[in-house]
Amino acid sequence: MKQKSSAPGKSKQGEGHPTGFMETPGVSKMAKIDVFEQLQSQVAGLLGGAAVIGRPLGTGSLDAHFLIEAGIPNRAVEHLAHSLKVMGQESLEQAIGISLRTLQRKEKRPRELLSHEQAGRAWQFAELLAKATVVFGAQDEAEQWFERPAIGLNQKRPIDLLTTPAGVKVVEDHLERLAYGVYA
Repeated sequence: MKQKSSAPGKSKQGEGHPTGFMETPGVSKMAKIDVFEQLQSQVAGLLGGAAVIGRPLGTGSLDAHFLIEAGIPNRAVEHLAHSLKVMGQESLEQAIGISLRTLQRKEKRPRELLSHEQAGRAWQFAELLAKATVVFGAQDEAEQWFERPAIGLNQKRPIDLLTTPAGVKVVEDHLERLAYGVYA
């Protein structure tokens, strides 16, 4: 008796979960782990790495959670701002949900920790930027993508959608489609 093949976009385990960023068919588990570790490293680098964050980031899937929970110093946002090549201050404010005035106050206290929400949004933006950099091949191209209206996002700029968790999910999904060559 012939077994049914799984539907497109479904995992082979038949659980009905859509294929995700790390679930590329035909890619070995070790290659996926390498991509994940490289992405984690890029995100940590955008936030200043161990020198700014104050501790090394592990390579496990929960390490980002534990890092954010323990606290990320204010100066990580400053490092992120200085890491941007094209994107302006206003876009960074919008992406991480921290106003210019608040950022200026935080610069005066670089060792103070961001709130969990602020740290989470900063990490999330750095992660999206790292993923976009992989997709577009260069950080300046990725930053420009965030600021341009996208057909697949109903002519909304990706940066404008980062204000809500639902919007972040839409941007992540769109970025994943672009990675696989699906433009709309």
